[in-house]
Amino acid sequence: MGFVVIIPARYASTRLPAKPLADIHGKPMVVRVAERAVLSGADSVWIVADDERITAAAHAHGHTTLLTGTHHTSGTGRLAEAVDALALNDDCIVVNVQGDEPLIDPQLIRTVAQELADHPESAVATLCHPIHDEDSFLNPNHVKVVMDQAGHALYFSRAPIPCPRDGWRHSSLQSDALPIYRHIGLYAYRAGFLRQYNQLPASPLEHIESLEQLRVLWHGYSISVAISQLPAAPGVDTSSDLELARTQFASSLLSTLTP
Repeated sequence: MGFVVIIPARYASTRLPAKPLADIHGKPMVVRVAERAVLSGADSVWIVADDERITAAAHAHGHTTLLTGTHHTSGTGRLAEAVDALALNDDCIVVNVQGDEPLIDPQLIRTVAQELADHPESAVATLCHPIHDEDSFLNPNHVKVVMDQAGHALYFSRAPIPCPRDGWRHSSLQSDALPIYRHIGLYAYRAGFLRQYNQLPASPLEHIESLEQLRVLWHGYSISVAISQLPAAPGVDTSSDLELARTQFASSLLSTLTP
């Protein structure tokens, strides 16, 4: 299985300005992300950005980059532009790794690529992991997903789904009888579908839930979902997230140096 990783990076961020260039132990965050992506075994890793300051920083650390337009409202749109600029074959598997996930597990990247390779009927693949705590189940920032028997997504929601008719108890969250999964925001696409995606009208559901992946389901495309037993490392959205990432990165770095 061959696949390409594209890391979309946007300079402007309302909560954390210049986020892709935030320092994590001597290197910009987007470079740390690329280093993790390289470990996944991808055929190539591209940092795709809307600002020359990002591409210059990536070049300085030996990574391949592509400068795209500033008009994109989502990372998916930036990926679509990159797919054309790189002249990728329609069947090429493209994994979208967000530029604010410096602790992402390289195996998860490979897993989502393999999921799409194993499901030729799907246009997209993504990941999820089991939820066993009430806070995650009720937290609207933790997106939930329900699947059919073949592992294809039926729906993504910020609401607690599936929700038993007669209510649920804390103990039921510990049971396999109530399959609750939190979505992991890592996607693999076929390059041909990315070329189509920008032509698809937005769906009412994606506006209601503020979940872009609902556009895919709304227009009848299949999303295959692989289950990971472990959650993904947290991304960086705020300054407190950045400090946590720095601490966790330092801990992981120390562990690799300890005999």
